[in-house]
Amino acid sequence: MRKTLIEKKVYVKHALLLFILMACSITATQAQKEITVMVSPDKTDWVYSENQSCTFTVRVIKAQNELKDVTVDYELGPIEFPDVKKTNQPLKNGKLEIKGKMSTPGFLRCKVTTNIEGRTYTGLATVAYSPEKIKPVTDMPGDFKEYWETTLANARQTELKPTMVLLPERCTDKVNVYHVSFQNVRPGSRTYGILCVPKKEGKYPALLRVPGAGIRPYNGDVYTAERGAITLEIGIHGIPVTQTQAYYNNLSNGALWHYWEINNTDRDAFYYNRVIVGCLRAVDFLCGLEQYDGKTIGVAGSSQGGALSVITAALDKRIKFYAPLMPGLCDHLAYIHKRAGGWPHYFSKPEEVKEAIKYVCRYYDVVNFAQYLTVPGWFSWGYNDETCPPTSMQAAYNVISSPKELHVYLECGHFWYDELADEWSKWICKQLGVN
Repeated sequence: MRKTLIEKKVYVKHALLLFILMACSITATQAQKEITVMVSPDKTDWVYSENQSCTFTVRVIKAQNELKDVTVDYELGPIEFPDVKKTNQPLKNGKLEIKGKMSTPGFLRCKVTTNIEGRTYTGLATVAYSPEKIKPVTDMPGDFKEYWETTLANARQTELKPTMVLLPERCTDKVNVYHVSFQNVRPGSRTYGILCVPKKEGKYPALLRVPGAGIRPYNGDVYTAERGAITLEIGIHGIPVTQTQAYYNNLSNGALWHYWEINNTDRDAFYYNRVIVGCLRAVDFLCGLEQYDGKTIGVAGSSQGGALSVITAALDKRIKFYAPLMPGLCDHLAYIHKRAGGWPHYFSKPEEVKEAIKYVCRYYDVVNFAQYLTVPGWFSWGYNDETCPPTSMQAAYNVISSPKELHVYLECGHFWYDELADEWSKWICKQLGVN
């Protein structure tokens, strides 16, 4: 019995980490290096008030010891817009102190690199200045709500016509696993995913898992389904989600290369139009299942999926909770005002951006959807995220008036810790009412 319990715990842990790995656009653990560049702020919470000085202490560590005779280069300033750059700075007695501050709400980043024996090592720390005061730059279109209501109403004139194919090799003693599809914005345009349904007769809450950026196969969330919930993990590209990774790599490097930029000068034809509608049609599909309890349905995802979680919860009042990690697509236009915007950084080179893209992106910005949220949300991100800058995520978070909670893992970049994964999962299961 003891061995069985241990094996079960290992399985559950691996199942959860596997889901998160597939949900996010990067690997869960980063390759470790022998030498570490440590950048440490002088406040343990990494939060400062405007005009308060911050001192970053830089150390270069090898085998748990400080390297003494090392020089470093560093950049210091607002994320993506450093205003101080220094090279060949020596570490005295193994340390270098760098002072900085901000006079306005935002995030101050100190990024340090060193070259040792032909290898480059990098470390950074990002501190917050009055983050609760950060306001979005992207403005709300006057017809934003009407546009999405009309878009969804038009899409729902197309019948779902769902398909469900049992995947016996993926089923467990408690859960049936299906490869499913349903029509999306027009006849023949389909969304695909992996549906997991408890085998025991009864009515169950439901969870929609929306994906991080990229093109890949999916395994489905068997972990949560075994605890007593229906789960649906969808892809966004209108293709089956059970092919080999090589198949998706060919699409990623071919027809779907930089898919997030496809038709981004056309509000109706923009790639994310179909993606967002597909998330809402997924809710339609889940609510139509005979096993659904008709009461509790939530949505969760990370990165691109974090954005889609917010968007789905904002557009569909059947959603009772949402749980986004490190959401992308936040405050796109911030770059134009020399502040970091969110992934995929449409305006990082504002001089090259067409006016049409500025118009379209406002209809696809999380900061605008966030203002329509009415249900509880659980957020988490790290201050050192270089893919989805915390400035952009904080701007979206600050406009939410419904119940919300933010769990910051300060040093975390665009990845996660085991503790974060556990905390996220526990909150989701609590909302679903499962053990």
